[in-house]
Amino acid sequence: MTFHYTVTTQKTIDEAIASIEKNLKENAFGILWHLDLTATLQKKGVNSYTHPYHILEVCNPVEAAKVLGHNPLIGYFLPCKMAVYEVEGEARIGLTKPTVMLGLVNDAELQMIAKTIEEVLIDVIEKSK
Repeated sequence: MTFHYTVTTQKTIDEAIASIEKNLKENAFGILWHLDLTATLQKKGVNSYTHPYHILEVCNPVEAAKVLGHNPLIGYFLPCKMAVYEVEGEARIGLTKPTVMLGLVNDAELQMIAKTIEEVLIDVIEKSK
């Protein structure tokens, strides 16, 4: 089992991020934080990595409260991470699979919640590519 779900898109990085944001909202998720990793590295004087790379922290507050109420250690895995980046001239959209992350806790109820969240986020990616 891979730890991620990743697709290639013909959209630009900015178009993909805008599409992700729209599709997340339609599913009661939002972007809590958006890191332009390449720009941040350059601000810190690291110019050796120049490919576009954006990390989005996304969350559905109702689901976050549910899993935290069940086990506060789940906060270690929140919020969900998505990435939009470029490899060899192709834009990619991906996420760390919630089922893999929450699978580390070994709790059947949390695994069911993670599966539902993962399905929604994969659908968001598919609609955004």
